[in-house]
Amino acid sequence: MIRMEIYGVSFDLVGKTPIVLLKMVDGNKFLPIWIGHPEAAAILMKIQDAPVPRPMTHDLVADIVQRLGGEVVSIAVTDLKDSTFYASITVRQNGDEIEIDSRPSDAIAIAIRLDAPIFVADEVMEESAVEFEGDEVSEEEMVTQFKQFLETVSPEEFAIDPEGEVDEEDEDEPLS
Repeated sequence: MIRMEIYGVSFDLVGKTPIVLLKMVDGNKFLPIWIGHPEAAAILMKIQDAPVPRPMTHDLVADIVQRLGGEVVSIAVTDLKDSTFYASITVRQNGDEIEIDSRPSDAIAIAIRLDAPIFVADEVMEESAVEFEGDEVSEEEMVTQFKQFLETVSPEEFAIDPEGEVDEEDEDEPLS
């Protein structure tokens, strides 16, 4: 597992779909994950410390976990199957740890609320990460390179098999 941090939320310029961008804590690799608009809003609102009049769903889940004496130990993007990312949330309560299946976007929205570490499986990084060249890449240069990447990539590109053929059944399957 590779430790990641939330780098930001952007939009796929082709499909106007939100993307959460995770960055390796110790490196120049990034993992773009296409997510839904509500989850993008939930992540952005927390990043920007925007006040909300009532708790959002992810605030509610975080509050429930804490009030029941639990702690979110970590979240992990565990797999990529058929163009869909999978994640889990590890919760500790009374000394026991349980893994809860989750969409990555929901897990990230909860992790940011509880300061839980974010991890991505090595295999997922090998398959889907984007690496920027050089040891000392400035933030401005990374943003420019990522914008160029977004102009040319689509979710369907992550559904290409090793022979380069798109699986037509998965063409409309969103990455989340």
